[in-house]
This record gives sequence, structure tokens and C-alpha cells, in this order.
Amino acid sequence: MDLLHLITRHGYSVLALVVFLEAVGLPMPAALALLTAGAVSAYGKLNPWLAFGVSLVPILVGDLLLFMLGRYTGWALLGTLCRLSANPESCILRSAESFYKRGKITLLFAKFIPGINTMAPPLAGSMKMRPEQFLRLDLAGAALYVLAYGGAGFLFSDFLRTIGDGLRSASHAAEIVLGIGIVAYVAYRIWLYRKYRLYNGVPRMPVEEVARRLMSGDSAKILLVDVRSHGYYDAGASRIAGSVRIEPNNLAEELKHLSKDKEIYLYCT
Repeated sequence: MDLLHLITRHGYSVLALVVFLEAVGLPMPAALALLTAGAVSAYGKLNPWLAFGVSLVPILVGDLLLFMLGRYTGWALLGTLCRLSANPESCILRSAESFYKRGKITLLFAKFIPGINTMAPPLAGSMKMRPEQFLRLDLAGAALYVLAYGGAGFLFSDFLRTIGDGLRSASHAAEIVLGIGIVAYVAYRIWLYRKYRLYNGVPRMPVEEVARRLMSGDSAKILLVDVRSHGYYDAGASRIAGSVRIEPNNLAEELKHLSKDKEIYLYCT
């Protein structure tokens, strides 16, 4: 059964379910559901203001759930959410980098960026953002997201009507858009796989071998570098004896202070 027919027939419940499931990290077409709901509202099948509220509240509930989980589980949740990524560490760093560069304002546009949309709430939680501050920013970002796609569906409902015969024809257009999206997603995943496949060739040294060299008197020739990213690194936690820490998000500057006369071994998580 197509999405347009579902929303037309079951209305608010389907809309709320789709946007909530996407908010908690499942691959659901929330943007398409909002676009469709906007068009259906223009046809008089849904109340646009009620549809707005029914969309906004589940998003906030899902985001708040991830925020609280991130707050109490740290980056363990982020690792779980990124497990489907072609490169989990890159997935986390990419999300963290948005916060480093743009700060908390990331929450205002996170919904529009695949990957970041799910990662932003638990990342904000892991960074110990105040709940009331998170709710304000997340509310603004979620409202912008719902208005953008729902409003587009409402404004261009006549165009959707012209591409076919009534609501049923419009649903075929939605199916085409969804199909194109699936193809684009598959192509993107293939591109990611090919890109990060290069990292499989990065030389790795077994921990036992490094420990043996340190114990055999080669410690003066070796520099151990802790490159755990923000969230994984706890300044109060233990670190390998003799190691130094660098911040991977400030790598260009940090590299200037590393010795050029030693063998450098990096370790992260």
C-alpha cells in the first residue's frame, strides 16, 4: 500500500509513526511523509495545524529519548547508531565535527542532513548540554524541518495533482521519488564502501608487539599517541604510561609538536 494512500486513509497516526521512527534512527522516509501530509492537507483531507503538531511532537519525543540515552550512556550509543555506517569512527567524528565548527546551532539544521539528523541528539546528550537548552534548539530545528517539507507539499499540491489523476496518481509520483531515493542511497553506500576500503591498508601493530618493544629497552625510540576523539576521551581516566594526547579535530596544529625522531604509534578506542 503506497504512502499517500496510507496517510489519506489513516492520517495522523501513520504520519506520527513514520516521523518518530526516523527520529530514533530507523531508515524511514519522514521527509516524504511530511511532503505527502502537506499535499493531503491542501486537498482538505487533514487539518494542516493538527498535522503540524502530530509531526512535531513525535520528533521531539524521539530526539529527547536519544538525548537522554546519550547523556547517560556516553558515546556507546553513538557507536551503536553508527554501526551501520561504512566507517563507524568517521560517522561519529563527522557528527562531532559539526558541533565543533558550528556549536549548538547544529541542532537547527541537523534534521536536513542524513546521518547527522539521528546523531545530533545523543551527541548533544553526551556533551552534557542542558536539557532545557537542548529542547529549545531541537524544537526550533524540528519545527523548521516539518514546516519546510510539509509547507512544500501544501504549496505544490496543485502541481502534484497535475502529474496524474487525483490522489492516486500523486501517489505514483511519490513512489517514483521514493524509488529514486533508494537508488541514490544504495549508490551513496557503495561510494562510502569504496572510499573507506582504503583504510583497510593502514599498517597496524599488535599491542603485544608494542609492549614487548617497550619492555626491551626501545621505549626511548617510541612515542605513543592517544588520538581518542571527544567523548571517548576522559581527562580523568587512565592512559597508557608515557603516552601523549593530541586532539584529532585539531590535527594540523597538534602534529607540529610531535617528535620527528621517534617511531610514532597511534591508539584510539
